[in-house]
Amino acid sequence: MNELPVVVVGAGPIGLAAAAELRERGSTPVVFERGQTAGAAVGEWNHVRLFSRWGELIAPAARRLLDTTGWTAPLEDSYPTGRDWAGDYLVPLAKALGDDIVRLGVEVTGITRRGRDRVVDAGREGEPFTVRVRHADGREERVLARAVIDASGTWGAPNPLGGDGLPALGEAAAAQAISRRVPDLDDEVVRARYAGAHTVIAGSGHSALTALVALAGLAEQAPGSRITWVLRRGEVGNTFGGGAADQLPARGALGLRAKKALEQGLLEVVTGFRTTAIESGGDGRVALISEAGARIEDVDQVVALTGFRPQLSWLSEIRLGLDPVLQAPVELAPLIDPNVHSCGTVYPHGVKELAHPEPGFYLAGMKSYGRAPTFLALTGYEQVRSIAAELAGDHESAARVELTLPETGVCGGAGVFDDPDTTDVSADGDCCGFPARQLIALGSVGGDD
Repeated sequence: MNELPVVVVGAGPIGLAAAAELRERGSTPVVFERGQTAGAAVGEWNHVRLFSRWGELIAPAARRLLDTTGWTAPLEDSYPTGRDWAGDYLVPLAKALGDDIVRLGVEVTGITRRGRDRVVDAGREGEPFTVRVRHADGREERVLARAVIDASGTWGAPNPLGGDGLPALGEAAAAQAISRRVPDLDDEVVRARYAGAHTVIAGSGHSALTALVALAGLAEQAPGSRITWVLRRGEVGNTFGGGAADQLPARGALGLRAKKALEQGLLEVVTGFRTTAIESGGDGRVALISEAGARIEDVDQVVALTGFRPQLSWLSEIRLGLDPVLQAPVELAPLIDPNVHSCGTVYPHGVKELAHPEPGFYLAGMKSYGRAPTFLALTGYEQVRSIAAELAGDHESAARVELTLPETGVCGGAGVFDDPDTTDVSADGDCCGFPARQLIALGSVGGDD
């Protein structure tokens, strides 16, 4: 089977890093991306700035490949937005890998072993993977692979607003009033939707803080604007993070700006509110109702930033070894459980922690974290370096950790891809910051997430 390719699902930062690592080690990668461009998911939050600097957002193997193309690297100490990350790095990286490797507009709809469903033991490991894909024109195809790395992320599966993990009663009917993205207030249509409106922001992670800061700025300019910040936890506590003590300065600055907006009275905070139902009124407004019967009335817009979860349905024929709580690989879960690790104590890890009962199959990137909220791009780059080494037969390198993560200086962890409000502990991510146009007073900071 060694002549078969290694299929990588997703042409985001981790998927493309995996392809670069595999290519460098002599393997043949094939990347399937359902979007029409590399970094399609990143492009959906293109106005948001990352907390990590450029120097921490470029995978080592990817940099080596790009350096052969005459690519000009961004300033390492600047902070990119999603638009920058995709346009200045991911798109050029996909081009450097080539169209034969990165195949856009192709969605993976299922993965199994050739001639073997999930139940069959006999001869299983001797058969290659069959990857079922659907092209943009509807054509279906089966691709054989010797290994599969699923780096498809969790962006397409946001958590519901309901406080018990299920959609709140009436949530689907109220979909027109609910957004699950940080609003881009540079867009005139979006800005008009929130100006003068009563907006509820649900969530305690950095995406919620990003939205809070942006909408508080709008509230100062647009009379009649009202912001209600809804938290499931019983108190604000350390939601604002470590401030000046945070070793990710942009993240610390975001927390300080959000705290200042609260102190200035630009928003109302409602704690201990777990949404159980949403009532839609005839005027287009909605009311949120908690488990305890409390109500938030006359809501024009809801920005639900309650995190993400992995989409596993198309992996139904793969023998996954997932933690029953986090839906992360069983060996990785104890390292990232937000119920245990609340102060950034997530350690670098590799192929050992990412293995499944199905040999040759790996989850990487945000998807490997399941429902855990904290993730660094650097962590994902180390994951795929280790996986690529294992697939190349370099077991010593695969077992070796080649990454040292900085201390975060703040309880809640360190992430680069957003932080869901999936638990009551302080679990915050490190990727998403404030909209680019609001990046001020941070010295030489300039860039995007």
